[in-house]
Amino acid sequence: GCITLGGDHSITLPILRAHAAKHGPLALIQVDAHTDTWPDDNPARIDHGTFCYTAVKEGLIDVAHSAHVGIRTVVEDNLGIEIIDAQAVGARGAVAVAEALRSKVGDRPVYLSFDIDGLDPAFAPGTGTPVWGGLSSREAAALLRGLAGINLVGGDVVEVSPPFDHANITAVAAAHVAMELICLWGWTRA
Repeated sequence: GCITLGGDHSITLPILRAHAAKHGPLALIQVDAHTDTWPDDNPARIDHGTFCYTAVKEGLIDVAHSAHVGIRTVVEDNLGIEIIDAQAVGARGAVAVAEALRSKVGDRPVYLSFDIDGLDPAFAPGTGTPVWGGLSSREAAALLRGLAGINLVGGDVVEVSPPFDHANITAVAAAHVAMELICLWGWTRA
């Protein structure tokens, strides 16, 4: 298992390929403003908005046991992956959403990809595609801590853009997300 610190969200595709080669199709929990399931007619290209589309088409993701969390954009076809948008997280509460996600993934191998734009730009301005109305840092912390006990085999924090960051707000948020992912990964291995 590994926790990867990224750049562009396209880095997740080759990581998913490596984990799926070892574990089979993965349950994916993706915290993001966008589902990244936009179709791409060029299978040789990897893109931050299409990597999840390609991963589903390659059979890397078990869509029945996966979810996108914090979404604030619309895509025509999400390929069967559940969407829990940011408004739903606010209405249901992050702890309740985490409980639902734990139930959804069960004991399957899970990959958790956290695009920093899943957070509202007030909490993470340093990203390339900010969308208002996102998760707060408090909601993200409660969500991640509420996932304790899942079979996390890997994860990433992506889309931090230092040139757009003010006072390291985004870098601090991303560092905390990375630490929470490390704790989730170690939770069942202690």
